Amino acid sequence: MNGPPHHSPLAVAVAFAVLFGNEPVSLVRAVTVPDSIDHAIVMEARLPRVLLGAVAGGGLALVGVAFQSILRNPLAEPYVLGVSGGAAVGATAAILVGLTGATVYGASLVPLAALAGGLGATAIVYSLARSGGRMTGTSMLLAGVVVNAIASAAITFAKTLISASQAQELLTWLMGFLDVPSRLSLGFVSLYVALGAAVLLRDAARFNLLALGSEGAAHLGVDVGALERRTFLACSCVVGAIVSVTGLIGFVGLVVPHALRRVFGPDVRALLPASLFGGAAMLVSCDLFSRLLFRWLHTEPPVGAVTALVGGPVFLAILAKKGPCR
Repeated sequence: MNGPPHHSPLAVAVAFAVLFGNEPVSLVRAVTVPDSIDHAIVMEARLPRVLLGAVAGGGLALVGVAFQSILRNPLAEPYVLGVSGGAAVGATAAILVGLTGATVYGASLVPLAALAGGLGATAIVYSLARSGGRMTGTSMLLAGVVVNAIASAAITFAKTLISASQAQELLTWLMGFLDVPSRLSLGFVSLYVALGAAVLLRDAARFNLLALGSEGAAHLGVDVGALERRTFLACSCVVGAIVSVTGLIGFVGLVVPHALRRVFGPDVRALLPASLFGGAAMLVSCDLFSRLLFRWLHTEPPVGAVTALVGGPVFLAILAKKGPCR
């Protein structure tokens, strides 16, 4: 469980993300002059956005570790398994019927709809993967591909029922973005992520025992079925809340655990907290890179595109190295 401090890369990423962006600012003026434009940019725009990126990135990486542990498959992550797609369908439906807004209900119902969508997708993937009597990593991944295809078709159909401006807004959201969240939205997504993270961190030792196989873990006192259900529920809670605020951001749950496993080893008790901080640092850094690109592109690429450009090749490299997963 030895390794470098978990929080150091995150602290550096947060510091750079707050200091740099589309417009140069003075940190001294931001802190000492409440009425200055520097204060408004740093405290009211950049800091909430950075906090959202840290919460979302940490949650997605944590879920990635949990999925890879429960399925014993290094390719498992919410984007690949269809959980993000199901959550996107739920959030899309909530947005299309007007459940967003500045009210408490608007801030809470969209995550609930995304949670329902994520739970529905998880239930379908879980049922399909167990249809042969025994769940395997390959069957879970294939089921996730199917559910993602269905979710994509449902969202495409929904886009035909709305105006062009709404369709463009929905498309931007589906590509994954980080924007300045309201305090209510940031509070709700942080609450959902914290609850899900508490469940996963509590089960870290049980995840380690799963490396012995389901039968071996059961002999050591682990209720494997209950652990699977609890993990999928907690992961759906985390992913649903994140997707409802940020849209679809993929591959954070794949890249971060895979990279940190080389540093901290396979011990999930160390890997979970390390991935929580590492995922936060990765997404905050990717969002900073996206914002800095505005100076050259005169437009801000969605952060989901940046994480996909990083994570896609890593996914293919892992797939090529591991071969068919069992």
